Amino acid sequence: MAADLGELLVPYMPTIRVPRTGDRVFKSECAFSFDSPESEGGLYVCMNTFLGFGREHVERHYRKTGQSVYMHLKRHVKERNTGAAGCAIPRRKNGKVFLDLELNRDFNGEDFEYEDEAKLVIFPDHFEIPLPNIEELPALVTIACDAVLNAPSAYKKQEPESWDEEIQVSRHARSLRQLDNGVRIPPSGWKCQKCEMRENLWLNLTDGTVLCGKWFFDGSGGNGHALVHYKETKYPLAVKMDTITPDGADVYSFEEEEAVLDPHISDHLSHFEIDMLQMQTKTENGHHTENNSRPRVSEWEVIQESGMKLKAVFGSGYTGIKNLGNSCYVGTVIQVLFSIPDFQRMYVGNLQRIFDYSPLDPSQDFATQMAKLGHGLLSGLYSKPPMKSELIEQHQQKGVSPRMMKSLISRGHPEFSSTRQQDAQEFLLHVINMVERNSAGSENPSDAFRFLVEERIQCCQSRRVRYNQRVDYCIQLPAPFEAATNREELLAYGAKRREAEENMRAPPEPVRARIPFTACLQAFTEPDNVPDFWSSALQAKSAGVKTSRFATFPEYLILQIKKFTFGVDWVPKKIDVAIDVPDFLDLSRMRATGLQAGEQELPDLLPPIVLAEDTRDNSMGSADSPEIDEAAAMQLAEMGFPVEACRKAVYYTGNMGPEMAFNWIIAHMEEPDFAEPLTLPSMIDLGPSISDSPLGAPPLGNSPPEESIAILTSMGFPRTHSIQALKATNNNLERALDWIFIHPEEEESDVLSDMAATEPNGFSNANSHSNSTVSPDREAAGPRVKDGPGRYELFAFISHMGASTMSGHYVCHIKKEGRWVIYNDHKVCLSERPPKDLGYIYFYHRLSSSSTKDTVPPNPLRHATF
Repeated sequence: MAADLGELLVPYMPTIRVPRTGDRVFKSECAFSFDSPESEGGLYVCMNTFLGFGREHVERHYRKTGQSVYMHLKRHVKERNTGAAGCAIPRRKNGKVFLDLELNRDFNGEDFEYEDEAKLVIFPDHFEIPLPNIEELPALVTIACDAVLNAPSAYKKQEPESWDEEIQVSRHARSLRQLDNGVRIPPSGWKCQKCEMRENLWLNLTDGTVLCGKWFFDGSGGNGHALVHYKETKYPLAVKMDTITPDGADVYSFEEEEAVLDPHISDHLSHFEIDMLQMQTKTENGHHTENNSRPRVSEWEVIQESGMKLKAVFGSGYTGIKNLGNSCYVGTVIQVLFSIPDFQRMYVGNLQRIFDYSPLDPSQDFATQMAKLGHGLLSGLYSKPPMKSELIEQHQQKGVSPRMMKSLISRGHPEFSSTRQQDAQEFLLHVINMVERNSAGSENPSDAFRFLVEERIQCCQSRRVRYNQRVDYCIQLPAPFEAATNREELLAYGAKRREAEENMRAPPEPVRARIPFTACLQAFTEPDNVPDFWSSALQAKSAGVKTSRFATFPEYLILQIKKFTFGVDWVPKKIDVAIDVPDFLDLSRMRATGLQAGEQELPDLLPPIVLAEDTRDNSMGSADSPEIDEAAAMQLAEMGFPVEACRKAVYYTGNMGPEMAFNWIIAHMEEPDFAEPLTLPSMIDLGPSISDSPLGAPPLGNSPPEESIAILTSMGFPRTHSIQALKATNNNLERALDWIFIHPEEEESDVLSDMAATEPNGFSNANSHSNSTVSPDREAAGPRVKDGPGRYELFAFISHMGASTMSGHYVCHIKKEGRWVIYNDHKVCLSERPPKDLGYIYFYHRLSSSSTKDTVPPNPLRHATF
């Protein structure tokens, strides 16, 4: 028999590989579906590529690649038979077979037992060889099978890269001396005992002093009094006040000069009457809310509809998405996108074609993974109602895991590839960007979101105007506190809170601002001042104002409430507001009108650029030298950045403050000339331009960094086109990619007019897509938009719970079949009271579909060059 098996496998030996270091073994999920070893047909792992396939898809891989040998993995699950004792421990047979296998359910509980089975299957005859079969198989096959069976899951190998370096236990933790000085720490109202700062506070675990930290690279700020205290006293350990939770806290050792673990932190804190269990409250989902943000507790309950008995729903379109750990921002965005017909049609309607033409490694193909996820959500295969013998209250749908899709779409992104919580709006725009990049030559579902913005800039002194258009995908509405209907109540609360902080008392019951939606729209439409505006009519800096209107209305409107701002520690913090967002919205009055009779246009001239030799020969105070806010530059330099880099950051962000300059530094710190002194190129005669951007036009004579050019050319774009894109976007890689997709290879003479792109800040400052400019005079090169009436109906919204985008939890509500449904990770239920006033991102669809028309950008602006 051994000889027979050896002879049978001889023709296939060259195709059987042993997994090497770096190879990923996909033995927990199919590349085309969510089949796993637990599924009825099990999972087939290719012994050459180590990709996993369900029973319906393994034949496709065999036909496409000719790979014949697969390992079939099957897990048999059944309810435990408790017998007379009723307390038998669940059995696990052949447990080593699926070492590190990720499961869809907890089979280590008390209700299930399971048995694992593995065998080799040879296609196309489906000849099966049970495993283990060490004596009868060739040595190479035995080694390969053992390596596959014992290999960690494909994604478990990636997880350590997402976590920071392992933190060690402090050598002071066990023997830490704590002074019996009677210090008691109140539950709130903390401030530095030296400078009264209320941010970035650290509690010394020896004597109980509360002092501020120092300015660190990550932007957390203070005056360094905690470090000064250590130098004076040598008390080594301190805990950051706002990180204390029932699970632990951030502890720093001054003596060891690093973050450390303190296994006895609970005892050390109780010395100062701090009860860790009271520092945070858990919701039913296991997510956390802060004790000093009591309205957040109510927010969690209201948004998740926790106090109601919600009815679970199952079937097509009602499939949940598993939370991989702080991945709820992914699940909510994907749920909303696949409730839109354009995305359903593109990825699910074309499922078979996408699968048939997928590359050899479908796990790395964007269209394949989008189709897989869309089919998983819409097929109903993974959201089946309970059997007659089950109680519906006890039945939980498993949902689908977005792990393969998240791994692909976040690859190379420093934030989305981590295991930290992220901003759902930023992820939504990232997905739209990925859809744009991968839709060349095919239907583009993100066309449904794209619209054109008309910006009108007026010189306040000459009264002349300039119109230009740009592409956008999202409106950002401000939340004006001054328009709150309960303003008096808010003022009273603020006074009570300040009094409580000064007297170290517990804060009063918080008050949520209630702001009319009409006030948000009004604030959005009001003119904005243009900082550092240069008037081409006056040939000098002047006051300028800008207004934004819709040049086109999208088929689907994304509306974001600007609920987040930056605190002193540079961490995004959420303002607590409720806005009466309407079900029906008419924006017709916000339609752009273009150049009006009697308006005079600003001349098409560039602002002057300082010559490089002038920079060297003249002092910084001369008239020809660049104006730099030295105070802002020094503030950034105190954070540890090179002084020259800080000066460049302040200059290139138009002296708009340290926050904008800090973002510039983060985006450019990998560039080779990051710390080089500011050198401005000589002025080049570029001909007419309409840029009134405070930064002026990107210098054409300045060659982009070779690293950026190499990245674009590695994606298949021509070198000359890549250089043009980088020059047109001030060497911003993400904007350059958008520019390339919007501007197919153009003649060199056509590029100059696109170089003077102004930085958009009317609709969505955070949206990289907003930086794209369009050229109505050249219709063929413009982006496609779906213009129509400005009347909309609300069909979905995403809500955030928590104090910051870096923490908390997201859920979404979607209106389906005339009823609202709440999607909370894997749980899908009918909504009883959808909390529309507490949403973060709102999605509207156009009411009058009959008047919708696919168009290229219209040309309402006769003289515009954008």
